[in-house]
Amino acid sequence: MKKTLLLSIGLLLSISLFGCSRTNNTQTVQTSQDIALNDSSLPEKDSITINDSYSSEADGEHAIEADGESASYANIKVVKTGDSSGDQADFYGENAAVFATNGAVLELESIVVETDGTHANGVFSYGEGTIVNITDSVIETSGNCSGGLMTTGKGTMNAENLNIHTTGNSSAAIRSDRGGGIVNVTGGSYITDGKGSPVIYSTADITVSDAYLESTSSQGVVVEGQNSVTLNNVELVANNVSKNSDKSEWYQAVMIYQSMSGDADEGLACFNMKNGSLLNRNGDIFFVNNTVATINLENADITNEDDDGCFLRAAAAGWGTEGSNGGHVTMNLYDQIAKGDIIVDEVSSLNLYIRNGSTYSGAINEDNSEGKIYVEIEEGSKWTLASDSYITSLTCTADSIDLNGYKLYVNGVEYSEKTESQGEAVTVETDSSSHGDRPQQSGSEHGHGDSQKPSEKPEDHNN
Repeated sequence: MKKTLLLSIGLLLSISLFGCSRTNNTQTVQTSQDIALNDSSLPEKDSITINDSYSSEADGEHAIEADGESASYANIKVVKTGDSSGDQADFYGENAAVFATNGAVLELESIVVETDGTHANGVFSYGEGTIVNITDSVIETSGNCSGGLMTTGKGTMNAENLNIHTTGNSSAAIRSDRGGGIVNVTGGSYITDGKGSPVIYSTADITVSDAYLESTSSQGVVVEGQNSVTLNNVELVANNVSKNSDKSEWYQAVMIYQSMSGDADEGLACFNMKNGSLLNRNGDIFFVNNTVATINLENADITNEDDDGCFLRAAAAGWGTEGSNGGHVTMNLYDQIAKGDIIVDEVSSLNLYIRNGSTYSGAINEDNSEGKIYVEIEEGSKWTLASDSYITSLTCTADSIDLNGYKLYVNGVEYSEKTESQGEAVTVETDSSSHGDRPQQSGSEHGHGDSQKPSEKPEDHNN
């Protein structure tokens, strides 16, 4: 069903992704109270005036479709039931409640979207040149494989001040799939309750600013392949307590990987976080496997409530070819406090740069697991050991390291406190250059193994 209401509203956002490079733009810092759930500016269903309604009960159909046209809707309610399955829904938008394609420009303001069906995404932007602008709206989905915002095929999604809640499995609030695109989200609340339902699942370039994000069962954020997630002044709460597969034994708040499913190009994956907070309730903070990744952290309040969880784990799991499916990470800390152990297994590597007055407290490879690890500590920054640690190369000034009663071994040789050191970074080849200039990373060619995803795809869906 399609109906057009005339409404003149401007484009919502003009946000530029900073990809994997450090951002120097000025941020307006808000407290968590400004962006938490009780924010008075957050739209609620009963606070939106509804002047018209649109619905579809048929399998595979849309309640609203904009196909190669400009269309605007305001103060409406959209209800979608009916089911779909597989690639037509996940990649091409079949069965979405609101769907834009073929270069359409769709403006949505003060709308309520409810879906109750399998593969019934809320608002979907598909295809290069297609733009969806949505503001001050509520989206609720209850079926499996039903994301809130969905972007594929190089579409664009701009969202401001939304209230999104998904309860089904494999139903990220902010979601992308094959072909990716650009997603800009500012303000609002985004909550997921289902298994395999991170708040953000990225096979695109996704930027979220000044928003509240919470997952109650899955990771908070997943980045797959040569794609990125950037969080600016975001409050993220993650409680990963369920799995979609048995490919990994660990739980985590942020997972960066390559599934080999073909949904995301192989190459440099990026996670950037500036200001805001990340609270992890279970498992590790960061987990990288079967890909090359850059993680940039700047002045973010990062807390792990799980005493047994790591700050970073780079390790092989069930994706890719055994022996060449590790995680290869460059982590940059800028004006950052980081706490927790780091584990890098024998097929993985790490370049850790502690910069701009940053401090890191923790042990690195306490069990001497043979991963290649380079640590560089800029003058004015510090690493305080929490246990014996083993790395392969080190650059530091005389005052950069506090052994704290423990021992540090560099390429098998015990480090003497108050000693300068000059080492070399681990190098890894990657054919990706689309996310900015980063220190070269370490790694090996990834093989094509079983492609089952840890999130977004249910257990019976293997691409």
